[in-house]
Amino acid sequence: MRIAILSRNKKLYSTKRLIEVGKARGHEVDVIDTLQCYMDITKSRPVVRYRGEELPKYDVVIPRIGASVTFYGTAVVRQFEMMGTFSVNESVAISRSRDKLRSLQLLSREGIGLPRTGFANKSNNTKDLIKTVGGAPLVIKLLEGTQGIGVVLAETNKSAEAIIEAFMGLNANILVQAFVKEANGADIRCFVVGNKVVAAMKRQGAEGEFRSNLHRGGSATLFKLSPAERATAVAAAKAMGLGVCGVDLLQANGGPVVMEVNSSPGLEGIEVATKKDVAGLIYDYIEKNAKPFKTRTRGKG
Repeated sequence: MRIAILSRNKKLYSTKRLIEVGKARGHEVDVIDTLQCYMDITKSRPVVRYRGEELPKYDVVIPRIGASVTFYGTAVVRQFEMMGTFSVNESVAISRSRDKLRSLQLLSREGIGLPRTGFANKSNNTKDLIKTVGGAPLVIKLLEGTQGIGVVLAETNKSAEAIIEAFMGLNANILVQAFVKEANGADIRCFVVGNKVVAAMKRQGAEGEFRSNLHRGGSATLFKLSPAERATAVAAAKAMGLGVCGVDLLQANGGPVVMEVNSSPGLEGIEVATKKDVAGLIYDYIEKNAKPFKTRTRGKG
């Protein structure tokens, strides 16, 4: 099959692995910089143009879209979908998961475990908002934050009020969540492919750090999921409608709770920690679900 990987950097580990495995399986794989794509919206025949040329029809598109380019990136994915290309993650599912507030509301509707979470627009609601999530310590998150950036732990109600009011004074959108102390600065990344958890690792934050992100110095080890954790991860992926995703869980006293569902999970940490060929498992999913075009326009990709 002819496969397009939407990625801004072909040297990234995840992109390189997807190229390597795809070519080893006999697929034709092109890496396309998402921001270099552009579209003629009014044409009756949907096309994507790239660096002065019309792209050919691809059987499959694998979106590797960074959070900072979500709006434009999902528009590009949507155009490929209009051309009949199978997308590993559909544009609407990516948008759904990237909106932290919307994703939590959808997960809540499905009865999936979450930390107590609050959201408000005005600072005069701050005291009651803090009370609603159980008081300090609590976590304050920028809705637009990624990789642990814009996530603050407030240890007292007073400090929580000050941080929330400061963010609101900058017109920043924030979530307020109960702090899951029993997680001990660790979380579980479940890699879900086709509604099945194919790999899982436990990420432990650096000493003195409550955020477990590997980008912030955390470490990762192979982890065996409980049935409840596995079921929660699969349910979260289904709620988002994502074919491939990372579901981040915390081990709370009342059972697993979902922190985030990531539509472009990195492959390096999970493959190194688990020794599993996760890229190969993604191609297993593609080969099972994508149907090649019978005739394709050849062209430069």
